[in-house]
Amino acid sequence: MSSLIAATRFSVLDRSRTREGHPDAEALRDTVRLAQEAERLGYHRFWVSEHHGVPGVAGSAPTVLAAAVASATSAIRVGTGGVMLPNHRTLVVAEQFGVLESLFPGRIDMGLGRSVGFTGGVRRALGHDKGDAEDFEAQLSELLGWFEGGSPTGAHARPAEGLRVPPFVLAMGEGAAIAARLGLPMVIGDLRHRERMLRGIDRYRADFRPSSWAAEPYVVASGTVAVAATAADAHRLLVPEAWSMAHARTHGAFPPLPPAERVEVAAMTAKERGLYESGLTGHLAGTEDQVAHDLETLLKETAAQEVLVTTSTYDREALTDSLRRLARIFAS
Repeated sequence: MSSLIAATRFSVLDRSRTREGHPDAEALRDTVRLAQEAERLGYHRFWVSEHHGVPGVAGSAPTVLAAAVASATSAIRVGTGGVMLPNHRTLVVAEQFGVLESLFPGRIDMGLGRSVGFTGGVRRALGHDKGDAEDFEAQLSELLGWFEGGSPTGAHARPAEGLRVPPFVLAMGEGAAIAARLGLPMVIGDLRHRERMLRGIDRYRADFRPSSWAAEPYVVASGTVAVAATAADAHRLLVPEAWSMAHARTHGAFPPLPPAERVEVAAMTAKERGLYESGLTGHLAGTEDQVAHDLETLLKETAAQEVLVTTSTYDREALTDSLRRLARIFAS
């Protein structure tokens, strides 16, 4: 193992992806089981995500799911990747994380994003629109203020006030600049658009202002990592998610994951085929030796302190095996 890989933390984000032929509840239980395996394998964090009204994702309440994960584990850090602040009142978010930190002290992370609902109907149901994302920086400052005890309302966030729950900014677009200005750790992806990711990291480090939350820049590089016995097996892990993304971009609905063997024989339009094949490229996928080489390149390029693995696939056993093989790379 290289010294770069040895010095890097490895973590997991599971999106609780639903699968064709399986109930949504199973996706949530799969997430909890995967967290237990990630802890056993020595991963640093396990995060869950927030999506609303999406057929392909069961994780709609990340702080609730994080509580289930933390209850089923004992040492791994647990958090969100992330709670989407435009959807929520900051006081409620602070209270939820305060409860989590009080129940599981020293183990909770607060990953925060600026996305709003996937469709116009979902945004209306949430009472928000795309423009609300523009208030993210102010919301983030307000949220951190609840933990520090400062609010012009005179109200106090219980039991959050006085607690230190590490915040992370999911850096999509403007997020890198916001993380730098507020002096917060940053999570940035994806690996498929490496030059754009590197520009975001450079901007973040150049503009970073130390804060009470972070004295220096902290970069988490996130993306899909698939490790298998053969390169072909690793490639097949990518197939279900690539098809679902292509379907979402052509039909406006993000569906449950199909089995790889069905996708491989499916008829596609030229546009679907192009999006699907594009979705298969740019990830870290291959055998342990191949992925170790690619990880070293990634870490040299980004100088990231941490890698957050966000792999989704239909075959949960193969996904678990991929995490085991990746753990052999960073723990050997």
